[in-house]
Amino acid sequence: MNAFVIDAFEFCRLKERREGEIPVADLPRLADESVDKIGVVRWVLEGGSDMRGHPQLVLTVSGALNLMCQRCLTPFAFEFDSGATLVLAKDEDGADAIDAQLADESVEVIVGGSSFDVSQVIEDEALLAIPLSPKHDVCPDPVAREAEQEVKKESPFAVLKKLKQ
Repeated sequence: MNAFVIDAFEFCRLKERREGEIPVADLPRLADESVDKIGVVRWVLEGGSDMRGHPQLVLTVSGALNLMCQRCLTPFAFEFDSGATLVLAKDEDGADAIDAQLADESVEVIVGGSSFDVSQVIEDEALLAIPLSPKHDVCPDPVAREAEQEVKKESPFAVLKKLKQ
């Protein structure tokens, strides 16, 4: 995948907005979590500044991918919709200082730069949106599935009855 690289501080200063889609197969860490690497991550990135004037990026990601249920070991479709507010700092020391100043768990302070790879933060946010141990809300009952398949099979006696008529 081609990296989506921006000057993060300039992006925020100009209050730019971009959006797009990235195939799950192009995000290696997310693809490793997926059963079949099928799916798309939709994303929106908006630049601006917070109340204190710090440059910030607001990122939203959504999509669906197939995960393996850790309870019944069958794949299932998992939909996610998540967002993050990322305040930018010029270096690690600045990030620590801003983080202490904000003291807000809903905001993440990261180091920005002139060659900021947006695909990495998109993948990070998508990974954070999926559960550590994915499970169906209600796992399909294997006995019920077998009974359902048997009901769908036509009875051999029904076939004989049709032949008799």
